[in-house]
Amino acid sequence: MIGKLSGRIDYRGDDHVLIDVKGVGYLVYCSERTLAALPGPGEVVALYTDLLVREDLLQLFGFPTLLEKEWHRLLMSVQGIGAKASLAILGTLGAEGVNRAIALGDWNAVKAAKGIGPKTAQRVVNELKDKAPALMALGGMLGIAPAPVADADQDAVIEPVEAAPKSASAPAGAAAQSEALSALSNLGYSPGEAASAVAQAAGEAPEADTAGLIRAALKLLAPKG
Repeated sequence: MIGKLSGRIDYRGDDHVLIDVKGVGYLVYCSERTLAALPGPGEVVALYTDLLVREDLLQLFGFPTLLEKEWHRLLMSVQGIGAKASLAILGTLGAEGVNRAIALGDWNAVKAAKGIGPKTAQRVVNELKDKAPALMALGGMLGIAPAPVADADQDAVIEPVEAAPKSASAPAGAAAQSEALSALSNLGYSPGEAASAVAQAAGEAPEADTAGLIRAALKLLAPKG
């Protein structure tokens, strides 16, 4: 299975990009958000990929981070969500936006994606609310973009995917949310409760560090009255 591609962009279409890897062109479908962030033709790029295999079809889908790739796979586990719908959701919300929408039960945010109706959006939230926290806890480790090879013509350009280690280059917000979620889970809060509180706290204070998110989430989880 092709888990990562690194090469030069040959051309860009409305929903895909052609990546030249040592003379072999790989057609990779991406969300609008991902396509907009890619460099122009002739530039080196690296994407994590997921290969869809059907009896009469082989399609590669590309993602800027492992976190987004894993969300794609999780979204496609929901009845009625295929690759196109998953890319529409990720293109509208991004991986962190999907994190937040699922944690807060905000199906209206999911419904904002093109082609996603209210019933499908509600199904996404309901079916993933218990599965999402485990993925959210890995956000800091998986939210790192792959580095393109220095020379796109060298041999090691097609690689299997491995979980990226924690790094100082990981987005601070994603890492802080992951650590806060883990801490709340260790305190005995259910994954759903912890994820919802951390997502709300992060939305109110995007620049908060881990300790700040934990304090804010604990206030949200404290009994009212």
